[in-house]
Amino acid sequence: MSDKYLVTGGAGYVGSVVAAHLVEAGHTVTVLDDLSTGHREGVPAGAEFIEGRVQDAARHLDASYDAVLHFAAFSQVGESVTAPEKYWRNNVGGTMDLLAAMRAAGVRTLVFSSTAATYGEPESTPITESAPTAPTSPYGASKLAVDHMIAGECAAHGLAAVSLRYFNVAGAYGAYGERHDPESHLIPLVLQVAQGKRAAISVYGDDYPTPDGTCVRDYIHVADLAEAHLLSLEAAEPGQHLICNLGNGNGFSVREVIETVRKVTGHPVPEITADRRGGDPAVLVASARTAIDRLGWRPSRTDLAGIVADAWRFARQRETGTP
Repeated sequence: MSDKYLVTGGAGYVGSVVAAHLVEAGHTVTVLDDLSTGHREGVPAGAEFIEGRVQDAARHLDASYDAVLHFAAFSQVGESVTAPEKYWRNNVGGTMDLLAAMRAAGVRTLVFSSTAATYGEPESTPITESAPTAPTSPYGASKLAVDHMIAGECAAHGLAAVSLRYFNVAGAYGAYGERHDPESHLIPLVLQVAQGKRAAISVYGDDYPTPDGTCVRDYIHVADLAEAHLLSLEAAEPGQHLICNLGNGNGFSVREVIETVRKVTGHPVPEITADRRGGDPAVLVASARTAIDRLGWRPSRTDLAGIVADAWRFARQRETGTP
C-alpha cells in the first residue's frame, strides 16, 4: 500500500537516505528543506521537492498526508554552544510550528530524528532509554525539549509518535552520503586524510580507560537507520510516544576507525595525538533492545570495514563525479 509522507530536512544526510527508502518502497514523498545545510542533489528522484523552512509546513501540509518524518534541525554541537539561540529557534520553535501544522491538517503520525546527545555523559553503558537525560550542549538540550514536546502532544491530542535517538551514523547509501560543512564526524574526517584533503587526523586523548586508550563509539550504518524509520511508521500508536535508541550495540575505538580506513583505502593516515576534549566520555554504546522488540528492527550492516567502505565509495564519487 502506498502512503504519502512529508519529509522535513529530506535533503540532508539521514533525511535523504530515508526519503530514498520511502520512494523505493513505493510511497509518495514530499521533501521540505531550506537547503541551509542540505543539498538539492540529495533529494531522491521520484520525490517532490519544496524549498522552504520547517516553520512553513502549514503552507504545504494537508489531510492527504499519512505522516511526517522530521529531520529539519541544526546539529553541530560546537556551534550550539556559541549560538544557542539558533538551535532553540529552529529545533524547538520549528518543531512547535510543525506540530501545530500537523494538528490543523489532521496528520496524526510523526517519526522524529532525535539523538543520543540527550543523554549527555552516561553513568553506564550500554545506554538504555531509561538512562538519565542530562545533555551537555544546547543541541542535545533542544532535542530533549522536542521529545518532551512530542510526549505532551501525544497525551493531549492523540499523536502517534516515535523518537529515534541515533548514536554515530556513518556510511552511505547509493548516491546519498555524508557531506557536512564543516565536517565534525570521525569517519569522513579520516577519509579526508586518505584523500589528501587533510594532513593528519587528531586523536583527542589516548589515555582513556579503554583497550587502546582512545574513545569508543557505536557506529550505525545510515541504511540500517533508514529501515528503522520505515518500521517506526508501522509501529506508531495513537496517544503514545515511543523512544528508541538506534545503534549496532558494538563499540569501535578512534584508533580502530583510523586503522580500518587505512586498510579499506590503502592510503596512509597520519595521526596526531592531542589533549582530551572536555565532555568526551570514554565509551558511548547503545542498547537497541527497545527498537528490536518494539519495531522488529535488526541492524544488518554492523561490520566497521563495510561501513567505512560505503563511506569511502561515496567520498570518491563526490571527488570524481562518477558512480
